[in-house]
This record gives sequence, structure tokens and C-alpha cells, in this order.
Amino acid sequence: MSTNGSSFTLDDAFTSLPATLRDRLLRRYRDLKSAYVNGQYDATGLRAGRLAEVLVRVLQQELTGTYTLLGSSIGNVADECAKFERLPKASGVESLRIIIPRAINFLYTLRNKRGIGHEGGDIDANIIDAATCVRVADWCVAELLRVVHTLSLEEAQALLDALAEREVPKVWSVAGVKRVLDPSLTYKEQTLLLLYADPDVAVPTEDLYAWTEYSRSALYKRDVLTPLHKARLVEYDRTNEQVRLSPSGAERVDTEILPKLGQSKLN
Repeated sequence: MSTNGSSFTLDDAFTSLPATLRDRLLRRYRDLKSAYVNGQYDATGLRAGRLAEVLVRVLQQELTGTYTLLGSSIGNVADECAKFERLPKASGVESLRIIIPRAINFLYTLRNKRGIGHEGGDIDANIIDAATCVRVADWCVAELLRVVHTLSLEEAQALLDALAEREVPKVWSVAGVKRVLDPSLTYKEQTLLLLYADPDVAVPTEDLYAWTEYSRSALYKRDVLTPLHKARLVEYDRTNEQVRLSPSGAERVDTEILPKLGQSKLN
């Protein structure tokens, strides 16, 4: 059975928000994720700042029933976040009033104070900064989804699980399909990289075969999955036709494949 995920989307989850605000939220969030996946770390930081300003508007809407119009200045993001904490408890749950605002403030501060595109020093922190921006943004959107979603608990959980997946540069998710964007990688390396995005999940062999576009399914199992299994880089369950990344496989991605792509280890 394919693991293409739920047919519900973030658009479905946030239908309680005004359409214009919902569209801007999802656009900024997708722009941020796209920049990071494509290794555009400076752009990731800039887009994190834009997302933070939209998230402030979402909280304004949820807690006060109105929000600063798009196109108008939000003013000082830190001051706006502090205002949420001063609202009465009846305005909304603690997550909306206190926890998410503090995360937004950190996100915006990281973008401004670190500069993301900074120069100097012996260590280039852009990758770490960008990865942090993405994870904080993921958490904010996931927490909003948990609090204000209009889906069933099962549907909301499926979307939360999808948000929790590790973002791997050079792996593109589109319409339920994953593609490795660097065709110079071998099929074994592509398979490990595809599994690395969510190492705790067993992936059907039919999905991996389709995502790598190997010539024939039987040959993919024989020439790619079986050697990876023998090397203990994956656990290939032939009975259920599922594959799971092993700790050794994750280490291989960290130490050999990501450096080949010019990326550092993802946590």
C-alpha cells in the first residue's frame, strides 16, 4: 500500500481563517520550506521573517477577531507578541497567548539578529540557522493546526506527522511523490536519502521503486534493496514488502551522502 498520505491538506485544516490570511500563511510557509530544501539558506532566513509577520496576524485574528491588514506594517513583532501575553485568559488558550508568540519572537529575532546571510568567523552557521528557522516554523504551524484545525483528530494527526518529517535538501516532495534532485547519486544513495527523511517509518518497496524510477521492480529489489539489506544499511522486509532505514544507513547518509551534496548533518 502506498504511503502517499492523507488527501487532506493544510488548506483544509485552516478553513476557519479568513481566506486571504489563510492563503498568505500557507504561501509564506511553503516559500520557506522550498528555500530550505533547495539549499537557499539566505532566502530561508528572509522568508522566516515574512512568515513570522503572518503568524502574528493569525494570532491577532484568533485572539481578538481582527488582524493588521496585509500590506500594512505590523510594527514591532516583539511588542506585538508581548501584547498577546497580556491578554486575559478568556481570549484564548495558553498556547495561542504565550507559547506560540514566544516561538514567533525567537524566529523573528534569529532572522534579524543573526542576519542569516552573515559573513565572518570560522564557521558558516547559515545552514544551522536555516534549519532552526524551518523547525521553529514547523512547530508553530503544527501547534496552530492542533489548536484551531477544523479536521477530525485522525486527519489533523496525519498532517502533524507530515510536518514532523525531516526536511532533506535535494529531496523534493510533490503530489505525493518524492524525487532526489541530484541525478548523479547512485540508486542505492538515492534510496538511503529518501528513507533518511523519516527514518522511523517503513516505506513500501513500490514507493521507493516509483520514486527512484528504476528500470524494473524486480531488478530494483535484487540490485538495490537486497545489497543495502545485506550491508545492514536498511531492513528489507520481503514478506510485507517494506523498507526501513537502519542506524548504520542513517550514519552513511550523514557521513558520505550529505557531504557529497554539500550539506551538513540534519537532526
